[in-house]
Amino acid sequence: MDFDAILEDVGEFGKYQKLVIYFILLPAVIPCGFHAYAQLFMAADVKHWCRVPELDGVDLELGKNLSIPQELRNGKLEYSQCTMYNLNYTEILANYTSIEEVLMDRDPEVIPCNNGWTFDRDVYKSTVVTEWSLVCTKDFLPTLGLVLLAVGGIIGNYIFGYLQDTFGRKPSFFIYLLIECVFGVATAFAQNFYIWIIYRIGVGFTVPAIMATPYVLAIELVGPKCRTLCTILSNIAYSMGLILLAGVVYLVRDWRYLALASTLPFVAFFVCIWPMPESPRWLLARGQFEKAEHILKRMARINGKSLPANYMVHLKRKYESDKLKQDLEMEKARKYGILDLFRTPNLRKKTIIITFIWFTNTSVYVGLSYYAPVLGGDEFLNFFLAGIVELPTYLFLWPSMERLGRRWTLCMSMVVGGVACLTTFLVQHETNVTLALYCVGKMGISSAFVVLPLMASELYPTVVRGLGMSLSSVLGMLGPIFIPLVNYLGSDIMVLPLIIMGALLVAGGIASLLLPETLNHHLPQTLEDGEKMGLDTDFCCSPPVKEQKTDEKEDKKCKNCTALCSCQMTNVYLEDKEDRRGEEDKENVEFVVLK
Repeated sequence: MDFDAILEDVGEFGKYQKLVIYFILLPAVIPCGFHAYAQLFMAADVKHWCRVPELDGVDLELGKNLSIPQELRNGKLEYSQCTMYNLNYTEILANYTSIEEVLMDRDPEVIPCNNGWTFDRDVYKSTVVTEWSLVCTKDFLPTLGLVLLAVGGIIGNYIFGYLQDTFGRKPSFFIYLLIECVFGVATAFAQNFYIWIIYRIGVGFTVPAIMATPYVLAIELVGPKCRTLCTILSNIAYSMGLILLAGVVYLVRDWRYLALASTLPFVAFFVCIWPMPESPRWLLARGQFEKAEHILKRMARINGKSLPANYMVHLKRKYESDKLKQDLEMEKARKYGILDLFRTPNLRKKTIIITFIWFTNTSVYVGLSYYAPVLGGDEFLNFFLAGIVELPTYLFLWPSMERLGRRWTLCMSMVVGGVACLTTFLVQHETNVTLALYCVGKMGISSAFVVLPLMASELYPTVVRGLGMSLSSVLGMLGPIFIPLVNYLGSDIMVLPLIIMGALLVAGGIASLLLPETLNHHLPQTLEDGEKMGLDTDFCCSPPVKEQKTDEKEDKKCKNCTALCSCQMTNVYLEDKEDRRGEEDKENVEFVVLK
């Protein structure tokens, strides 16, 4: 059944949808951002240098001058973090007054730290790095933690994609939430790095799956004209979550308390288990008319829509007498799999392109967010800016997606962001200019991340929408596996990660032009509907326009056409052809079957 047509009767974006989206689904997006990036600050690197027990009672700067050599890092002389002078410091304290005298008197050997490290605790009271000394030869371990967090997301997304399409959107969300809360709280009580890693994998198991379900549910509750708004609102909620996280990490500088502060508030979301509805669109696609009917009645009542007394009776009769009933019954019992996304040519090509773009977007978005704290200056302020620069993009995204369409908006966002990142190579020694270009790149990828899930959800059929989006996001999560490694290399060449991410964005932007436009199109329900929407290789096509009703003169003109006019181009099923011929045997009507 065409659920969008039903929404016109019960309300496309009425009071019911607003209450559910504003007070339940938008707040449900926030845990994703919290758990995806809180780990950056739990395992934040801090300034450190070799500990010399003989100098523990000496002034800090004097002790560093006596024991730590200086080395050139990022164009500046800084104290070494992993080496020290091999000297008899007891003798030095007794006989020398300055390091210059020591160096003039002898040529000290430089050796690795052999008594642990002293950490600068001015910024952080405690992190995973300071507690377990993850520095020097172990400095890769925090990066490994981010990689394994992404690995957990890949495994979880694959599994939860089946949950969404098999058991429904609502139960899937609360399963995610339970897992995330349990492992998030357990993180605070980890006794060693390896236990901590296991708990972080458990948290990553639900990231970003916990964001996908509220988003999919929101766009399935509203009509085609409101899907853009729901997408933008979901991303605003996500950006606000990053801004809130910046405040939390600024106030909580102990990693164990941070793990609790970024998890416990979301336990309150379990009260939404009663008011959160299941997707009636999914219920109809699964053949569960009675459950969908209950939600539709409530939706109409709260939206103030007056339905005829026999509306649901006729709706059910139409549902049961539909020529596609047998197919729906088969789909109800059938379990869809990943192979269904690749069985037919058009759907297969769209799946591959969407997945590639998802990979580039996820890689660059996560990479730029991870990179914010190491840009220099106040890392909390940098992370705050990385979140707040996303908000201005939503001011032009809505009109852009409604006027230019999805694919051109996606293309321009990715290309602009990619060019900004690539340009940093030309100004790599200008810190402020690099920061400005970084912000432009962050705005571009943030815009692309708004458009892509909406466009993907409008291209994948309902029966495999959750699975398709999960597959694309699962393979897209391969990006966050290697992006931390790229950022790790940036410790020597700061702009290298930005150049790599910029090249990915430009490539993804070009690929997006192959996808068909989805503005003002009904959501495809079945695999056959999805196959009808082929690729669009006409890069110079005109921007889509809103649907307009034709007047009587245009109708008469169309009736006199020997060829089929655009106002006659309608989707009809093969079974309807014979029925229509019988009813309109006196008129010359041509039918077109879209393949």
